[in-house]
Amino acid sequence: MIEIPQRRAVITGMGVVAPNGNDLASFWSSVRSGRSGAARVTRFNVEDLPVKVAAEVKDFNIDSYLKGSRAGRYDLTVQYGVAAAASAVRDSGLDLPSLDPDRIGVVEGTTISGAESIIKAHTDFIEKSTYRALHPYNVVAGYCGEGSSTIALHLGLQGMAVTYCSGCASGNDAIGYGLQMIQQDEVDVMIAGGAEEIVEMLHVGFCRLKAMSEIEGPPGSVMRPFDRSRDGFLLGEGAGYVVLEELSHALSRGAKIYAEVVGHGRSNESFHATDPHPEGVGFVRAMEKALRKSRMHPSEIDYINAHGSATPLNDPIETLAIKKVFGAEARRVSISATKPVTGHLMGASGAIETLICALALYHQEMPPTINLENPGEGCDLDYLAGSARPYPIRSAMNLNAGFGGRYACLLLKRYPGET
Repeated sequence: MIEIPQRRAVITGMGVVAPNGNDLASFWSSVRSGRSGAARVTRFNVEDLPVKVAAEVKDFNIDSYLKGSRAGRYDLTVQYGVAAAASAVRDSGLDLPSLDPDRIGVVEGTTISGAESIIKAHTDFIEKSTYRALHPYNVVAGYCGEGSSTIALHLGLQGMAVTYCSGCASGNDAIGYGLQMIQQDEVDVMIAGGAEEIVEMLHVGFCRLKAMSEIEGPPGSVMRPFDRSRDGFLLGEGAGYVVLEELSHALSRGAKIYAEVVGHGRSNESFHATDPHPEGVGFVRAMEKALRKSRMHPSEIDYINAHGSATPLNDPIETLAIKKVFGAEARRVSISATKPVTGHLMGASGAIETLICALALYHQEMPPTINLENPGEGCDLDYLAGSARPYPIRSAMNLNAGFGGRYACLLLKRYPGET
């Protein structure tokens, strides 16, 4: 029996809207130098809240991407997603009208897309006590699939438009879905990523959950992954999208290739609504699946972008899981947590951090973990504390975890991998 070679997927374009930069150059510059996008919250009143800082997107203008009066009606999550997806397509150099419309699709990962519209519709209805108070568009905009459908509408895509929601693993799972569609010969191109915005309800909710850092000090210093003083994450927002393209399709047009996406693993622990399993079961299974699907060994991985949420439970458990999967290789592999720079973008975290992995491979440099001064108990690996490190990175792993026990792992390789 003749084995048919598996179709391969490479990243030929990337677009970003983030608290630390709305274009690839400024975004990567801040990530590699450890400049945080955190600041005091400006979008709503935080005076009486225990957490007054977040990583909000700055200097963003939707008119640069969507023209006309319709643009402002979209929730920020949708606006960010459209902007990042359009930027990724532009970066790729693809001529979308020349492609077979059935061979290109879009997939988005998100957790709260539509929340802004739903809250407004509900508030209007309660305050005015009449159904006529509801604006019809708030009903349309309130469903979580609005992001992928608006991207498809804006870019003129007529293939599949899919939205993934798997908690903070959504962005990773969306890109993994895009990889799968290319491997299965469903499409030649997938625009894949994630988008999220900070809404007051979510910020207040995380305050109540005691999930965010309450450390006082400069905003960029409060989130401290793997550090002894860590007490929670920093909320962020924005979007990250990649153009995933079948390898021969990309080579035929002489496309620039940032990296190859080679494996995706996901799991669910069924353990607790918010807490990770103490043995790191979800992390372990997601990593093992990604390695198996990509036919790779831990010895081939040089860099891990960790979930690194800076919560008391996550960091030592994630470290334990890496030790279980990597064995003796765990002491060699370099790990960084970049959420203190970007903020925790929830469903878009995996997408933003996939961009970071691809840029690390492309530039052959590992970004640092900032604010790590005294490693906590059980946090005893190489977390790239302090500054970026030039290194001939062969492969990178992106880990993300979500409430409800959801875990996702993506594996990327330098292209061409043999050089």
